Amino acid sequence: MLGIVAAVLFFLAFLINAADISTNDVFSSTNVMLLGLTALALHVAGVGAGWARRR
Repeated sequence: MLGIVAAVLFFLAFLINAADISTNDVFSSTNVMLLGLTALALHVAGVGAGWARRR
């Protein structure tokens, strides 16, 4: 699930950068890309994988 979120955030960052949309400092393409990288790192770490049974 977090991998899909990362892909959507990367796509939004690409659109902001490619269309040269002027946004405020909080919603810049770099910040959206960094949020995507954070979601991707959490996905690779296994945070969004679901519940695992432990014995």
